[in-house]
Amino acid sequence: MLNINGIDITKYIKPYKVSLQDLDSDSSVRNVKGEMMRDRIAVKRKIELEFGPLQSNDIKVILGATAGVFFSVTFIDPLEGQITKQMYCGDRTAALYSSNTELWTGLKFNLIER
Repeated sequence: MLNINGIDITKYIKPYKVSLQDLDSDSSVRNVKGEMMRDRIAVKRKIELEFGPLQSNDIKVILGATAGVFFSVTFIDPLEGQITKQMYCGDRTAALYSSNTELWTGLKFNLIER
């Protein structure tokens, strides 16, 4: 289950990966004993998405949903279950498989929590 700005894209995606990323402050360092003195300021999510073949109208819907600077994403998180986060999109890549049928393949991008 994955919704971007209320648009359900579940039927288009391959199984996705969710990364939990710790963000540390600049004061996180190792002391003279080599022990980590950590100041974690946040835990953020990154979702790695990959899609199967897409018709031109489908890829337009997906790319349109991720066109904003930030947008709402609802997904199944391994730690918290179903959650909604404000996210942004990394670089998007896709290959035109057939210009005759306007079929696209290999669409990939990451969604990163704000």
